[in-house]
Amino acid sequence: MVMKHYPPEFKADAVALYRSRPDATIKSVADDLGVNPETLRNWIRLADGRRSGPAVIRPEAAPAPAGSVEAENAQLRRRVRELEEERDILRKAARYFAGETRW
Repeated sequence: MVMKHYPPEFKADAVALYRSRPDATIKSVADDLGVNPETLRNWIRLADGRRSGPAVIRPEAAPAPAGSVEAENAQLRRRVRELEEERDILRKAARYFAGETRW
C-alpha cells in the first residue's frame, strides 16, 4: 500500500469542509475528497488536539422556520458556501496531484 503525503493546507481544508457540513459523515466527506475515512478522522482528531477517542460530536445547527423565504435563503447560502469550499479543495488537490505526476 502506498503512503500518500498530503500538504497541510489540504488537511486543514478537509477538516474545515467536514465541520462546515453538519449533516455529513466522515466517510461521505472522505469519499468526496478521495481520502481514506480513517485518515480524515485522524486529521480531525489532530485539529481538535486529540490523538484518539470517540468520534467528534458536533452541535446541531438550529433549523429556521420551515416554509419561510428567509429560511430558504439561509439554506441556499449555506449550500453555496459548501459548494465553493468543495470546489476550492478540489482545485488545490488537482494542482497538488498534477505537480506530483512524473510522466
